Amino acid sequence: MEGYSSKEIKRFNHLVGEIDAVYHEIAMKMGLSDSASKILYTICENGEYCPLLDICRRSGVRKQTVNSAVRKLEAEGIVYLQPAGAKQKTVCLTKEGKKLAKRTAVRLIEAENDIFSSWDDGEVEQYLALTERFLSDIQKRADRIVGGRDEDSII
Repeated sequence: MEGYSSKEIKRFNHLVGEIDAVYHEIAMKMGLSDSASKILYTICENGEYCPLLDICRRSGVRKQTVNSAVRKLEAEGIVYLQPAGAKQKTVCLTKEGKKLAKRTAVRLIEAENDIFSSWDDGEVEQYLALTERFLSDIQKRADRIVGGRDEDSII
């Protein structure tokens, strides 16, 4: 049996997996877990602090994992939590956290910015537009896939 995936999906999945592996390797070499790396990255995207709920949404990390990783970072003196409403909290970098972020997440963000800067504007826009389109299309099909009602399926 050849499998169900087209050669394009196999290539796409391979690329996504390889990209994830590179980010994992970078985190490990920087002495961070994947979740700590993603939390620091998300905070740095936002500045020096970020609402906890936004970290969960933007990092792609499960809420429980984010909470555990934030508690660990807090115990290490990297972040602190600041109340931001009745049930809301903001994750803020400490002085040590800012130093760590500059050695880790900020360097990664700078490398990503450099990559996009090396592409012409049309390439960047095309890449982002197609990625957004794929995300939108898979989101629209998610309920049908899970519920087994994907009209486009041949099975």
